Amino acid sequence: MIEVIIRTDASIAIGSGHVMRCLTIAKQLQMAGCSVRFFMNELPGHLIDYVEQQGFQNVNEMQEAGLCIIDHYEIDEEWEKEIRPFVKKIVVIDDLANRPHDCDVLLDQNIVPNYENRYDELVPVHCVKLLGPNYLIMREEFIRERNNLKPTNSEVKRLLVFMGGADPTGETMKVLCALKQQVLEYVDIVVGSSNPQKEEIKAICIREGYHFHCQIDYIASLMGQADFSIGAGGSATWERCFVGLPSSSTVVAENQHITTETVAGLGAVWNLGWHEKVTEETYRELIVSLASRKEFLGNLSSIGLKLTEQTGRTNSWLKRFLEVEK
Repeated sequence: MIEVIIRTDASIAIGSGHVMRCLTIAKQLQMAGCSVRFFMNELPGHLIDYVEQQGFQNVNEMQEAGLCIIDHYEIDEEWEKEIRPFVKKIVVIDDLANRPHDCDVLLDQNIVPNYENRYDELVPVHCVKLLGPNYLIMREEFIRERNNLKPTNSEVKRLLVFMGGADPTGETMKVLCALKQQVLEYVDIVVGSSNPQKEEIKAICIREGYHFHCQIDYIASLMGQADFSIGAGGSATWERCFVGLPSSSTVVAENQHITTETVAGLGAVWNLGWHEKVTEETYRELIVSLASRKEFLGNLSSIGLKLTEQTGRTNSWLKRFLEVEK
C-alpha cells in the first residue's frame, strides 16, 4: 500500500480551493488502494474538521510516506528538499510558476501564455510536467454531470452564485444586492463554512426566497441544473467549463488574473475583472443583460466544453501520480 501525505492549507485569506482540490485527489488515491493523510495547519477558517469528516486523518508534522503531494503557494524547493529524507517521490500542484521546486511531478491544469514551458527552469530535468486542462482534477460528481449533459437553455431561468468557499472580498453580498427587483425563477446561493458573512447571507436568502447552500458536496449537480453562474476565478472556472455552464468570473486574487484573462480571451468565460472595480451595479447590469445575450451564452458553453473535452472522464492525472511511485 502506498502511503501518501498531502500538504495543503485553507483559511479565510487563502480560501478553500486548495483543500477541496486535494480532497478530490485523496479520494481517488484512496479508491486506488493508497493510504492518505493530510498535513494542514490550524489557520483561521481552516477546514481540518471537514477533511476529517471526509475520513482523512490530519497530522501536524511531516511523516514518512511513499508520496508527498504539495498544493500550497507558500512552499518551494527549500521545504521540499527538507522533506526528501521522509518521502520517495514529491508531486507539486501549482499555477503561479514563480518559484523553483524540487519535485518529481508538477501539475498545472491552467492555460496561460507560455504554459507548456514556463516551468522548464523551475523544476529538475527529471520532473514529469502535467500541464494544461488535459489534467484537470475533477471530482466524480463533475464527471457524472459531464456524461449526462442537458441541452443548453437559451433562457436564463435558474442562476447559480458561488464566489468561492471563503469569499474574502464579499462578492456574494454584492450579488445579493444586485438581485433586488430582478425576476428569476430560481436562485442558488452557495457559500463555504469559512465565509464570515454566511449567516447574514443565509438570512437574506430566507427572506428573498433564494436557495441557500453551505459547504456542500453537490455543487456539480447545481451547475448541471443552472442556466448561468456568477462566480470567481480559480479552479471553479474550470469546473463550470467542464459541465458547459456559461458563467462570469470575478478576479478575487492576484493569482487568478492571467488564467481568467486567458480563458476569457478564448471565449469560455465572461471576465468581469478585478473585484475592487466590480460593484453591485456591475452585477446588476450583468443580470439584466442576460436575456439579450442568448447567442453569447451559448458560445461560452460550447467553448468551455471544447477546451475541456480531452480531460478524460477518469481523471488522467491519477495514473501518472501512481506511476511515480513505482
